Amino acid sequence: MGWFEEGAGTRYDESAETGPYFDPARIEATVDFLEPLAANGALELAIGTGRVAVPLAARGVRIAGIDYSPAMVERLRQKSDDIPVAIGDYATTRVDGEFSLVFLVFNGINNQTTQEGQVASFANAAAHLEPGGSFVIEVGLPPDRPWTVFDFDDVHAGVDEYDADTQRLVSHHFVQSGEHWELGSGEFRAVWPSELDLMARLAGMELHERWEDWDRSAFTAKSTRHVSVWRKP
Repeated sequence: MGWFEEGAGTRYDESAETGPYFDPARIEATVDFLEPLAANGALELAIGTGRVAVPLAARGVRIAGIDYSPAMVERLRQKSDDIPVAIGDYATTRVDGEFSLVFLVFNGINNQTTQEGQVASFANAAAHLEPGGSFVIEVGLPPDRPWTVFDFDDVHAGVDEYDADTQRLVSHHFVQSGEHWELGSGEFRAVWPSELDLMARLAGMELHERWEDWDRSAFTAKSTRHVSVWRKP
């Protein structure tokens, strides 16, 4: 997970200038969706720099987090000292207590680059949930071709490389830095909704709802991403 080591927090937050995930309206829609599920507290897997956790906490939600990257959490600490965060792999790291909500947003499940790691993430989420609690994931669908340009402007070009056989997904980012262009690449594992549903069943959870986005727009054959909610009995 070198993609999230030194400098990662700064790089991530600097994308707020152009990144759609930092659009205040999108963050508000995300928090609006999550808040009603978090009556007895929330645990964010891959909490990162607190893009969602900080505004959720500002609404009075008791929230904790798990993250692999000390650099990302250091950036979070510049925003809030009140959110407890455990450093470690969110597939296996435990925190104290139970929660009514566990969530993993912004393609975070793809950071687990093996099926075993993704299965373990569902099991760990279920272990932290109280009965009736919800596990929420936001993630894109696998690409439909080996190479996809997902972003292109004067200062950034983003290209996804995808192997359908192994579900290996590599996102290449070409970023202008002064007179030069720098390349940074991150390796992920793409995953289909049906596979995630099976992982949830293995962890003792069932699909409760699935939408295209946080605004509860319908998930259809044309959707390229989804927000899914699984419930623990």
